[in-house]
Amino acid sequence: MNMKFRRPVLSILLIVLATLINYAAKAQGGLQWAKDGYHYYSIQNGEIVELDIRAADQKNVIVTQQALTPAGKAAIRVRRFSFSNDRQKVLINTNTKRVWRQDTRGDYWVYDISSKKLTQIGKSRPQSSLMFAKISPDGTKAAYVSEHNVYVEDLNTGAIKALTSDGTKRLINGTFDWAYEEEFDCRDGFRWSPDSRSIAYWQIDATKIRNYLMLNTTDSTYSYTVPVEYPVAGTNPSSCKIKVVSVADGKTVDVNVPGDAIQHYIPRMEWAGNSNELIIQQLNRAQNESKIFLCPVNGSASKAIYTETDKAWVDAKAAPEGWDWIEKGKKFIWLSEKDGWRHAYSIDRQGKEKLLTPGKYDVISLNLIDEANGFIYFMASPDNATQKYLYRVKLSGGAPQRVSPANQPGTHRYDIAPNGLVAIHSFNNSFTSPVRETIGLPAHTPLDGKPTAINVNAAAAVNKPEFFKVTTADGITMDGWMKKPTNFDATKKYPIVFYVYGEPASQTAADTYGAGMNFEYAGNMADDGYIYVSMDNRGAPVAKGREWRKAIYRSIGTLNVRDQAMAAKELFKKHSFIDTSRVAVWGWSGGGSSTLNLMFQYPDVYKTGIAVAAVGNQLTYDNIYQERYMGVPVNDEARSYFVKGSPVTHAKNLRGNLLYIHGTGDDNVHYNNAEQLINELVKYNKQFQLMSYPNRTHGISEGLGTSQHLSTLYTKFLKEHCPPGGR
Repeated sequence: MNMKFRRPVLSILLIVLATLINYAAKAQGGLQWAKDGYHYYSIQNGEIVELDIRAADQKNVIVTQQALTPAGKAAIRVRRFSFSNDRQKVLINTNTKRVWRQDTRGDYWVYDISSKKLTQIGKSRPQSSLMFAKISPDGTKAAYVSEHNVYVEDLNTGAIKALTSDGTKRLINGTFDWAYEEEFDCRDGFRWSPDSRSIAYWQIDATKIRNYLMLNTTDSTYSYTVPVEYPVAGTNPSSCKIKVVSVADGKTVDVNVPGDAIQHYIPRMEWAGNSNELIIQQLNRAQNESKIFLCPVNGSASKAIYTETDKAWVDAKAAPEGWDWIEKGKKFIWLSEKDGWRHAYSIDRQGKEKLLTPGKYDVISLNLIDEANGFIYFMASPDNATQKYLYRVKLSGGAPQRVSPANQPGTHRYDIAPNGLVAIHSFNNSFTSPVRETIGLPAHTPLDGKPTAINVNAAAAVNKPEFFKVTTADGITMDGWMKKPTNFDATKKYPIVFYVYGEPASQTAADTYGAGMNFEYAGNMADDGYIYVSMDNRGAPVAKGREWRKAIYRSIGTLNVRDQAMAAKELFKKHSFIDTSRVAVWGWSGGGSSTLNLMFQYPDVYKTGIAVAAVGNQLTYDNIYQERYMGVPVNDEARSYFVKGSPVTHAKNLRGNLLYIHGTGDDNVHYNNAEQLINELVKYNKQFQLMSYPNRTHGISEGLGTSQHLSTLYTKFLKEHCPPGGR
C-alpha cells in the first residue's frame, strides 16, 4: 500500500508537512531547475517565474497572468508545468481531478514563449480527461493519455492522432490499474523516445480482475455500486506488457519481455539512453526475484543483465525512479540490499557491478548523481535511524563524507541543483519547526553569506519529546519517542497512549516536527495529562539494515505486534510513573490492524484501543502489497501466515474497550474488513463501539464536519475509558 495512505491522514499531517512544507511549490509542479543549475522556475501569484538561487530578489516573469488568460475566460490556474527541451514552450496542467490518490487528470495548455500564444491541447477530448502530457524532445508534438488511450498532437497544426484505440476501463494504455498505482507508485505510463519518433508505454490488462463493489447509499435515493478492479491476495494480478508505437504511422511492436505477463510485474521502464532499446525492471509474482532487461524495441530477444534475489522480497521502491546513467550511457546507478544493507552500485550494460558505498549503513535515497564533479549525493543516517543527513561519496566508490552540519541533529531534506553546487535545504526536528535556506555545496554554507538560518536550541524547547531506546525480552532494541505531560511529576502515575503503525510501509518514531503530537486529539494531550509514545518495531522501513526491515516477512500481525507489546512491558518496568491500568493504543490503516492485534493478542497490556480503517483479514487486501510481505497464498501452509496475522482470528480475545472506525467508501481497505470483524466480535459477545462514516474513503476526510466529528469521537472515547491526569 502506498506509504502515505497507510498513515493516519490527519494525525500525521504535520509530520509530513514538516519535511515538505518548504517544497510546496515543487510538489505542485512549481519548482524546476534550469539547465545551468543556478536558475529555477516556480509558481508565484499564479505566474510562472524564473528565479536565481544566488539572488533572491531577482525575478523574471516567464508566463504572466495576462498570458494565462484565454480570450473571454478567466486566467487558468497553474497546477503543474514543464518546459520543452529548448525552453521555448511551457506545458501547463490545470483543472485537475483526482484519480484514486492524486489529481493526475486534467486539462493542458501550451504557451509559446516566442509567439506569446496560449493554446489548449486535447480540446476534442472530454474535459479534465488528459493525463501525463509531455512535449516531445524535439519540441514539435505533445503526447498524452485520455480514457486509457495514448494520443499525440502536432503543436503547429493542432492535428491529433490516436496511437492506441483499444483502451477501455479494463484494457489500460499509458497508465495503470488500481493495484499498480497504489503499490508501485506507477501512474505515468508512457515515455517519449529520445529521437521523438516513438513512444513506449505500459499496457495493463485488468479484464480478468474481479471488481470489488463499494456501495454508495448517500448520493441518490437509490443506492448504487462503485466498482474497483481489485486483485486480492491469492488471485492473479493484471497482465502487464510493454509496447512501442511509431508516432508517424501508428505501427505497434510488443517488446519481447521473457516470462509470463500475468505472473510478473514491471514496475520500472525507461529508454536505455538511446532510441533503440528500453531498460526495464521485472519482478516475479512473489517479488523475491528482480531482473533488469535491456529490450530492443524491434521485438527481438531481450537480454537480462542483472538479477537479484531475496529470501523475503526485493523492494522495487529501493530503486531510483528511472535510471541514472553515467559514462555516456555505459553504466547506471542502482540501489540494492543484496549485502544486507541498502547500497549504491554501478552496473554496466553487460551486468558487471561495482559496490560504491561499502559499509554497515543504509543509503536511504539518492539525491544527485553529480558526474561532472565525480560524486554521488545521498541521504543516510548510520548512527541514528530516527534522523536523516546528506552524505556524498566519490563516483568511483569509497568511504562516505557527511555534508549536513554536525550541529543540526534531526531530519534534513535537499533539492540539489543539477550542477551539484547549490541546493535548497530544509531542516526540522522534534522541537524545531521547518526551516528553509539556500546553500552552496559541498561546504554547506548559506548563499547569502549570512550565518545559517537554522537554530537548533534544545535548551529552549519546552516539554519536547524524549527519544529513547528500549530492549525487549527478545533482545530487540527499538527506537521510540515519549512526550510527557505538561508539569510532569515523577511521583505521580499517568495514563499512557501508544501510537502504532507497525507494517513495512511507514516509520513513526522519526525525529521530525510533529513527533509527540496527536492531531486526532481534540485538545492537547500533554496538557490533559497523558504520556504519548511511539516506537518502531522490526519491519519498519528505517535505516537499520535488511535484517531489521525484512524480519517481518510472513509475520505481519505477529512479530511486529509482539515487538510492540514486549517494548511496552519494558517501559512499564523502567518507569514507575506509568499507570498500567490506564494503557491505550491507537493507529490508522496498518496501524489500525496493529491496534486490533495488540488489543486481542495482549489484552493484559492494552486496556483501550482506537482502530481506524484497519485490515481485519489480510486475505481481503490487495495481492501486490500483501503477497510481497506475506508470500503468495498458494496452499494451506502459505495461507496460514495470513490467517495467523489477521485480527479477525484473535477477535474472540477482546477484553478491553475498543472503538472501531471505518469509511464505507474506502477503496483501499474495504469496508468488508469492518463487517468481518464485527461478525467475529458479535459471535463471541464482545462489546465494542463502532463508527461507520458513510461513503468516506481511507482518509475519512470527505464531507462537512467529518474531521471534527472523528476528532471529537476519538477524544471522548479516550477520556472515558483511559482517563487523563496524574494520580
